[in-house]
Amino acid sequence: MRADKWLWHARFFKTRGLATKLITGGHLRVNSEKVAKAAYQICPGDVLTFAQGRHVRVVQIVDLSTRRGPAPEAQALYEDLSPPPARNDIPPAEASAPKFDGKGRPSKKDRRNLMKTKRDPLD
Repeated sequence: MRADKWLWHARFFKTRGLATKLITGGHLRVNSEKVAKAAYQICPGDVLTFAQGRHVRVVQIVDLSTRRGPAPEAQALYEDLSPPPARNDIPPAEASAPKFDGKGRPSKKDRRNLMKTKRDPLD
């Protein structure tokens, strides 16, 4: 099976074109050898290494598929050998939301108080 087609079937990429772009850019390794053609033939037992977003994925092919099925079917096609993400890569959930008293959307008074705390103390 073609490498780009398998990556798409296994749901690593949303479109087959994105998988092809990754491979032709030289960012896929099959059994630790760089691959530059999307039509590279892969088989069960091969180990693929590629970047997906900010993470490096290492997967071993367990099975080939004939169609792009649902996610549980796609996850059965490979075994994930990727190392777990480092602790500093995971952003804290508290840092993403502003702090204010109460629940729901902040009132105008809450927003003014938030802006006062964000201003430079030299103003």
